[in-house]
Amino acid sequence: MVEVSGRERVMVVEDDPLLSDLVARKFTAENFDMVYAPSGEDALEKIAHEEKPRLILLDIRLPGIDGFEVLRQIKANPETATIPVIVFSNFGEESDLEKARELGAERFIVKISLTLDELVAVVKEALAKK
Repeated sequence: MVEVSGRERVMVVEDDPLLSDLVARKFTAENFDMVYAPSGEDALEKIAHEEKPRLILLDIRLPGIDGFEVLRQIKANPETATIPVIVFSNFGEESDLEKARELGAERFIVKISLTLDELVAVVKEALAKK
């Protein structure tokens, strides 16, 4: 298992409150500091005005600004461009994967293909690279 030093701040951008709660509980139990954003606008607002997360878990299908636009804005801003973003979605279309890669996503995960333990492992692996 990859070790991550200290309490890493992770943002989950997800409009499904049940899924967000499950992810937040699991990551909090794994000693992560969690930030929740239910929309793209909320995520960008928190990133701009709060302590920057070390990693972002980003859904694509969001109310208002979609996840691709959130990713584009994060990677276009020099202050946030180095934050790893893992796109996680219920949709695993090849075009979505390609677009996420082109916009700078660290990884693309189809939600139903991973357990919460596996998701934690993916996040720890991504954080260990930075």
